[in-house]
Amino acid sequence: MGLLSWLIVGLIAGWLANQMMRKGRGNAVTDIVVGIIGAIVGGFLAGELFGVPNAVNGINVGSIVVAFLGAVVAIALVRALPGRSPL
Repeated sequence: MGLLSWLIVGLIAGWLANQMMRKGRGNAVTDIVVGIIGAIVGGFLAGELFGVPNAVNGINVGSIVVAFLGAVVAIALVRALPGRSPL
C-alpha cells in the first residue's frame, strides 16, 4: 500500500475513531496519525487473531474497518495508561 493510500485510509479511520471515542476533538493531523496507528494495530490484530494476512491492503471498506477498529483499540489502550495524555 502506498503512502497516499495510508494517508487516505488513516484520515478516514482516524476521523471515525475520533468521532466515536473522542467526541470530535482533534484535527486532521491527529486523525491521520491515529488512523495510521490504527491501521498498524488493526492489521497486526487481524493477522494474529484471525489469520488474515495483509488485512489493510488499499483504499477499500475492509481496510478502513480494520484501521478504524485498530484506532479504537489504540485510543482505549492510551486511555487505560496512568498519567496518559488526554486522547
